Amino acid sequence: MIISSVNATLSVTTSLFRRSNNSLRSLTFCLPFSSSVAFVSTDKPSPKKWSQPIYSALEYGGVKITKQDVVRDDDPTNNVPDNIYSKLGVQLHRRDQHPLGIIKNAIYDYFDTNYSNKFNKFDDLSPIVSLKQNFDDVLVPEDHVSRSYNDTYYIDPQTVLRCHTSAHQAELLRDGHTHFLVTGDVYRRDSIDSTHYPVFHQMEGFRVFAPDEWEASGMDATSFSAADLKKCLEGLARHLFGDVEMRWVDTYFPFTNPSFELEIYFKEKWLEVLGCGVTEQEILKRNGKSNNVAWAFGLGLERLAMVLFDIPDIRLFWSNDERFTSQFSKGRLGVKFKPFSKFPPCYKDISFWINESFTENNLCEVVRGVAGDLAEENT
Repeated sequence: MIISSVNATLSVTTSLFRRSNNSLRSLTFCLPFSSSVAFVSTDKPSPKKWSQPIYSALEYGGVKITKQDVVRDDDPTNNVPDNIYSKLGVQLHRRDQHPLGIIKNAIYDYFDTNYSNKFNKFDDLSPIVSLKQNFDDVLVPEDHVSRSYNDTYYIDPQTVLRCHTSAHQAELLRDGHTHFLVTGDVYRRDSIDSTHYPVFHQMEGFRVFAPDEWEASGMDATSFSAADLKKCLEGLARHLFGDVEMRWVDTYFPFTNPSFELEIYFKEKWLEVLGCGVTEQEILKRNGKSNNVAWAFGLGLERLAMVLFDIPDIRLFWSNDERFTSQFSKGRLGVKFKPFSKFPPCYKDISFWINESFTENNLCEVVRGVAGDLAEENT
């Protein structure tokens, strides 16, 4: 985003001192666009601050979505602000000359080359999904923190903006797909800083195996699926990063068992690349695949792009400044970003009273609604 009338970044600091019921509390917010970040224009100042236009209607996969479908001021359960609605339909991952589109296409190339176009690709599915699709279909527990209004954007009590591309997994399985890649914009209420943003982009991969595939190997179904998964993703990591050292870390996800994270040793440190695992049998059973086994993985396009292109701030992906967009072109993976702003952060202190119902994400929404993408939490 470009704020042409601003020549420095704003940093908001709030100091908290906890008291009994009402409390004066302290949080640190930072709007840093420092020497390595490029959000401030050096052009002649303008009296008006630029803001992204709010479109009255969008279209996903041929389905029209109006603002009234997403932002409902008369519904107390709706917590989707205008600035989040403005990101719907932008679909950075579908732009071939954008870093996210370049990463997506590089991953497509890997799967097309190694799996003979077996994988169906979906990158235009609507981000408006049911509570069931987003949570129940992937076995997220009823009491999981991600279901809270503090973490998820609710359109109404039964409809949300998807938190992950896994929200389409069950529907695609029921439609008969056994090999698929789903890419899209996902939404989570979050803090404000250079590595977090309430809208980002994920890709999910899913592969289903028939009994004759693992029986012929002499391995049990779970071991066969896990071995195939690791082989696939190690190849993908080499395709993107070159000949790097890798390691697998056991972890937990509610929808896979066993579950893993793949880390690579890149630029002298270990970097988490993606999460994955063997799909929980209950998911397959619910969707007509009781006799099968499957694997799934999920990765964040921004995480990979920030590393491969040396992009220091996640908010830059939303910039329309030609000094950013002109640095990238279709098919050129790993071009190094060249910073173009040299203004340091500008810090301002603010203190205010809050009650016990205060949450940081609610404050972040208010700050972001006024300052746009210039604000971030500074700890």
